[in-house]
Amino acid sequence: MILTLLKLFWSFVKIGFTSFGGLSMIPLISHEVISNNWMNLSEVSDIVAIAEMTPGPLGLNCATFAGIHAAGLPGAAAANLGVLMPTFTVAVLAGVFFQKFHNSRRMEQLMTGVRPVCIGLLLGVIASFCQTNYVVDSSLSPQAILIGAVDFVLLFRWKISVPKIIFLSAVLGLILFR
Repeated sequence: MILTLLKLFWSFVKIGFTSFGGLSMIPLISHEVISNNWMNLSEVSDIVAIAEMTPGPLGLNCATFAGIHAAGLPGAAAANLGVLMPTFTVAVLAGVFFQKFHNSRRMEQLMTGVRPVCIGLLLGVIASFCQTNYVVDSSLSPQAILIGAVDFVLLFRWKISVPKIIFLSAVLGLILFR
């Protein structure tokens, strides 16, 4: 059992460090779980389908399901720790680097340049979401704009929680878009 947990951990460390997340992980996951005889191709197909339907990152979901299939809950924990290792490593290194140089003039200059980029990226995402969410059948949708405006007011004026706003938006969508 310990050997299986170590193999699961190491397999998913390799997957985490050699893929870029999302769909690019599927061939690596497939190769690792099949070559270690933890699953067959049909089962891999099933876990990918389930992982796509469940909330959370594909790689983490696949690691959870593959780990459970191979070694139960301890297997899921080992596979999850493995696939999260790149994120953990980069976050720790960034934290150490930031802590060491947080009073540096160069670090402040660097962060002054990075902050606007982050805002720009967010604005770019918002612009692309607006195009896909407020345009229905090639024209601007007044219903979608109304839902967005109501959500904005509820969120920023009355501080309604995000899950409640999502639920309300779903109900409004059912009513307004029949």
